[in-house]
Amino acid sequence: METIVELRNVSKTFKGKAGSIEALKSINLRVGASEVFGIIGLSGAGKSTLIRTVNLLEKPDSGHVLIQGVDLQTLSAKQLLGTRHSIGMIFQSFNLIKQKSVLDNVCFPLEISGISKTEAKKRALEVLELVGVSDKVSAYPSQLSGGQQQRVAIARAIANNPSILLCDEATSALDPETTESILSLLTTINERLGLTILVITHEMSVIEAICDRVAILSDGEIVETGWVSDVFKSPQSDMGKRLIAPRNEPQGVLGKNQIRVVFDGTHTNEPVIAAMILETGKLVNIMYANTKTLNGRMFGEMILELPEDPADQFRMCQYLDHKQVSYSRGSAHD
Repeated sequence: METIVELRNVSKTFKGKAGSIEALKSINLRVGASEVFGIIGLSGAGKSTLIRTVNLLEKPDSGHVLIQGVDLQTLSAKQLLGTRHSIGMIFQSFNLIKQKSVLDNVCFPLEISGISKTEAKKRALEVLELVGVSDKVSAYPSQLSGGQQQRVAIARAIANNPSILLCDEATSALDPETTESILSLLTTINERLGLTILVITHEMSVIEAICDRVAILSDGEIVETGWVSDVFKSPQSDMGKRLIAPRNEPQGVLGKNQIRVVFDGTHTNEPVIAAMILETGKLVNIMYANTKTLNGRMFGEMILELPEDPADQFRMCQYLDHKQVSYSRGSAHD
């Protein structure tokens, strides 16, 4: 995979009256062409600072930022401005100009870059059609819903035909249904335009929905990087486990007659537990479930309470063995 964004040992410290804050500490990161890459972390982890270094809106104190192999710190102001035209950006707060119509909001950056008004309008109408708000060209931001405003912001960000799109908490201000529609739109844009998309978020559900790979950021450091399915299946860092594990995850050892069934992505849309119940003719209690479907594959775990009869338990475990499903049993079974 061709690397389009690369950060090498990037560090950034902010100094204030209360002292210094290390926002980024020796960040090393590579993002491939046409990839949807997620960066997740809690508030204050350094996510927004990191994404703003990609187009040098934040200049690192040390390290190198490369776009398609070119070190941005070596560019002149004019060259940097040209490179920034290839990097679109959307924000949580939309950042639309309230006094301008939807059409004028999208035309504005095009005209600034030297495109004629006629060509700018033509391009703006194309991208507004792509994002699904072509019927709102004459409306003003205050007349739009949050989701519609974000669609206009996306249209504006891709109007200059960038090769990279930066998304800084782009869905944090939206309700779940609107968030889903915006993430679906970003996926469509990635597929149709071949854009590399870099997503900053504090929500694992966003990462699961659209990202190929993910980096976990904690206190300014990347503590884990990998394919989303691998990180979800088996997070290696403490922060990864904290972000992925739900708050109501059961603690301690398994209870009497309980087993923990683990789905590692090898079973796709196969109702294993339901099939086990039909096969054995015995019911189970689902005490806990944390499962996700990523790219058509199931990951996660369930804790099941099996029937009291040891023979029924044996038959159920035998079925799971036959299906090559991983599980563990508590000491009460031994």
